[in-house]
Amino acid sequence: MNGTIGTHGTKEETGRVVWTGEWVAGRLGVALSGGDELPELLGLALRRNPKRAHLLVSNVLGKHVPQRPDVVHGAGVGLGRRVRALLGDEAAARSVVLGYAETATGLGHSVADGLGSAPYLHSTRRPVPGVDQVGGFEEEHSHATSHLLLPEDRELLAGDGPLVLVDDEFSTGRTVLNTIGALHAHFPRDRYVVVALVDMRSAEDRDRLAEWAAELGARVDLVSLAAGGVRLPEDVLARGRELVAAHEGRAAADGPPPAGRGAGAVRVDLGWPEGLPDGGRHGFTPEHRARLEAGLPAMAARIAEHLAGARRILVLGNEELMYAPLRLAGALDDRIGGGAGDRAVHFSTTTRSPVLAVDDPGYAIRTRLAFPAHDRPADGPGERYAYNVAPGADPERRYDAVVAVVDSEGDRPELHGPGGLLDRLAAHTDRLLLAVIPAYTPRGQAPAVPLPEPLRGPAFSSYAPDEVGWLLQDLSPVTLEAPTEEREEAIQSGGAHYAESLPVEYQPSEAYQALFHGALQSSAGRIARAVGTVTETVLRERGPRPVLVSLARAGTPVGVLMRRWARHAHGLDLPHYAVSIVRGRGIDTTALRWLADRHDPADVVFVDGWTGKGAITRELARALADFPGFDPRLAVLADPGGCVDTYGTRDDFLIPSACLNSTVSGLISRTVLRADLVGPDDFHGAKFYRDLAGSDLSGAFLDAVGARFDEVAGAVAADAAELAAADRTPTWAGWAAVERISEEYGIHDVNLVKPGVGETTRVLLRRVPWKILARRGAGADLDHVRLLADQRGVPVDEVDELPYTCVGLIHPCYTRGATGADGTAVASR
Repeated sequence: MNGTIGTHGTKEETGRVVWTGEWVAGRLGVALSGGDELPELLGLALRRNPKRAHLLVSNVLGKHVPQRPDVVHGAGVGLGRRVRALLGDEAAARSVVLGYAETATGLGHSVADGLGSAPYLHSTRRPVPGVDQVGGFEEEHSHATSHLLLPEDRELLAGDGPLVLVDDEFSTGRTVLNTIGALHAHFPRDRYVVVALVDMRSAEDRDRLAEWAAELGARVDLVSLAAGGVRLPEDVLARGRELVAAHEGRAAADGPPPAGRGAGAVRVDLGWPEGLPDGGRHGFTPEHRARLEAGLPAMAARIAEHLAGARRILVLGNEELMYAPLRLAGALDDRIGGGAGDRAVHFSTTTRSPVLAVDDPGYAIRTRLAFPAHDRPADGPGERYAYNVAPGADPERRYDAVVAVVDSEGDRPELHGPGGLLDRLAAHTDRLLLAVIPAYTPRGQAPAVPLPEPLRGPAFSSYAPDEVGWLLQDLSPVTLEAPTEEREEAIQSGGAHYAESLPVEYQPSEAYQALFHGALQSSAGRIARAVGTVTETVLRERGPRPVLVSLARAGTPVGVLMRRWARHAHGLDLPHYAVSIVRGRGIDTTALRWLADRHDPADVVFVDGWTGKGAITRELARALADFPGFDPRLAVLADPGGCVDTYGTRDDFLIPSACLNSTVSGLISRTVLRADLVGPDDFHGAKFYRDLAGSDLSGAFLDAVGARFDEVAGAVAADAAELAAADRTPTWAGWAAVERISEEYGIHDVNLVKPGVGETTRVLLRRVPWKILARRGAGADLDHVRLLADQRGVPVDEVDELPYTCVGLIHPCYTRGATGADGTAVASR
């Protein structure tokens, strides 16, 4: 025991270990009978339940009481090995393990691990659209009674090998009877093994199961860690209700729960293996287990990067999602030393079961956090709970860091909003991480979720309806703008994602507008030539009728111009859409599903304005790895970074559309990805700045470039022919240059170095610039940069041997520990 949370109690200042069932036993006369190991395994609590007032609280299950992950997993594995010894290797190899939702989903997984080669399935209370159930049963005493069976392989339960049923406890045995009866009618077999941590049935219950098994004509064996009984006074239900009501009333009188800062949770990309089920809801095979085992060390390493200095860490799973978080907790514990030096990981999960909390050492549920359900359950909205996570009156119980693990179905606005799980957790820990595991849907049974339709002008954007379809949702009514300095501090400190807010739209001065018009007049021909060259390359190599998909918003004017070139030069009317991509988060997956539903993914060509160091190029490649059929190659107007093989030019020159924000991009904002606004089946968001219509230059920019198409046609043909014969392999010279500049200027974060004219302009318009590096002798291409730098008091240093015309350096003074380089500060294009 460490004096804080042990396996069977809490150590008082006197040194006496208090059993966590004493409080209930003393007030209600409830008592456990059985071996000395029972108090090690169980505590007692009370709940508002008309069928059973008391609750047996397991100390080794990892549900209500945080416990070391090796203890939780080891308990199940040990039971599985005992089942294998009971059955023999041949029968064990033909067995199937079935766990009960929600409390025993992780335990059942662990028992299957101990058996070695058994496939696993757990019941669920979450219907999955498009997935048919093969059976179900009732758990009579539970808070939520109905169980569904939704295996991907409908033959999983049809074999003649033993069926191993796993629950956290046997209380009466009725759930076992209901389950075996329901399954035996469809999938008869001659042997069942029932496994639980504790067997607390009465003698009458044991006799009833034996008689029932004889009538069924099947053998039923039982395996548990311990056996005993519960002695209950006759008036226990009435007295229990009175106690619950009295203590709940006191809790309400204490006032509302403390507010947290849920929006500050740092999202960790686990790198979850593609196609690996998140658990046993649809079945989990030994092959799945091997893939998970292979991926655990790398996933734990990604979490550990954010936990420097944290000593006491909790990995918190979510309802039925127990096993994956448990194994992540174990791998994390192994990585940070497995408790060496008083640094240790604990594990528990949230639950839908309402239990009274009493902050007393002799009571099993010391504290309770209540929050709204965030996975849109079939039974409608309701409360969910996390027990023994808040420290209560004992500061030694406080966790330095909490890692909340949910599946993507639970990554909804309710998770992130005020009073949501993250908000409640943040009030009780110094560091809060969020890891999201993709919710698995059986192949060929994808839920029929209606996909939204694209937005088009003039209702959304000042572009004509046929110029572009925006695969976005309109967030115009939402206030998203924040002061530049405030945003920069939040981004660099890891307290917010760049994509969760918007900068205040820059309103250009008369002098700056004059520079824009001058730049447009002088560079329109050069831009038209690059547009023609990249479009001809796309038509030749990716045609004949590509679907243009621009990365909003920098890529959208380029996509519109490429569409205009194809129509002008070839009479083609190419589809064109705009989608959101967010550095560190990937591309909008709902938009990808929409595109795949309407077009052949092989025809899709992703378009952007330019490359800097290539971060978005890499992000696109990573994001599309999970969407076979889409080509990850990016087509850009200018590729000064040497990051792509489809481009109009590799020169770093002024593209006037980079000089302004929404007023040259159809009056559309940067894209927004914030969990309380964007659900799993929604498009990412953006705003339409209708009030800036008087300053809109989007059409003027397109028309000025389009007017030069004829005069550059000959040059385009020559350029396209030259590129067709050239070696266009990406050199990634830009990335190397950025790493050198980052080191030379002591920034140590490549995300704060923005190379090229376009990216430098954005630094001056949206971020907190530190200084501008300009290639010595650079001319009119930098007039607008010099003007903006002068307006903001930012020095412009002329340097030699700069591979770009200019580079913008973001002020690193907001960096506090981790910065954007760790992936917590993400930016959208």
